[in-house]
Amino acid sequence: MSSRHDLQTRLERGIAALGVSLPAGAVERLLDYRALLARWNATYNLTAIRDPGEMVSRHLIDSLAILPYVQGQTLADLGTGPGLPGIPLAIAAPERQVLLVDSNGKKVRFLREAIRSLKLENVRAVQSRVEEVEGQFDCVTARAFASLEDMLAWGGHLLTKDGIWLAMKGKHPDEELPGVPVGFEVRAIHTLAVPDVGGERHLVVLGRTAA
Repeated sequence: MSSRHDLQTRLERGIAALGVSLPAGAVERLLDYRALLARWNATYNLTAIRDPGEMVSRHLIDSLAILPYVQGQTLADLGTGPGLPGIPLAIAAPERQVLLVDSNGKKVRFLREAIRSLKLENVRAVQSRVEEVEGQFDCVTARAFASLEDMLAWGGHLLTKDGIWLAMKGKHPDEELPGVPVGFEVRAIHTLAVPDVGGERHLVVLGRTAA
């Protein structure tokens, strides 16, 4: 078993490699979140990743890799599952209001327990299909959630006029780009270097086209 000290070392090394700065106490809260996820995962199977070190790399550090691209005061994380990337992003920026959206009841129960036990006052969770969520957000995130075409068709209404959509992908999504709906455009595609995570990682940044 990896000790908490080992996991903290791995997490801090990853944060340093990403070059992101986090508020005081964030590392402890991230580790508390991982521990809570592992505990619930034993019963509810919320994530296929069970190795503690892998959870740090593939969940926490992978989520924080997009932190430099997040903007605005409000964020919606669609298809968040057990809170990825939404909870790590919320811990990293407690002044930002974060809405976690998932249609799976047991995952939303976990999210509400994580919000309560980690005292994440800037976060709320809703069990809903993306199409039925109301409101608009400065930033929308989605990790391995759907094709660009589908995610914007279902959730495009959630983006403010000047907001940005951050779609986390594995390999470069060349074949998805022609499907971006009218009214939206790809602003940038960033290759992410995530410490201790093999395989390609890409971030597609989208926004509304100027009227």
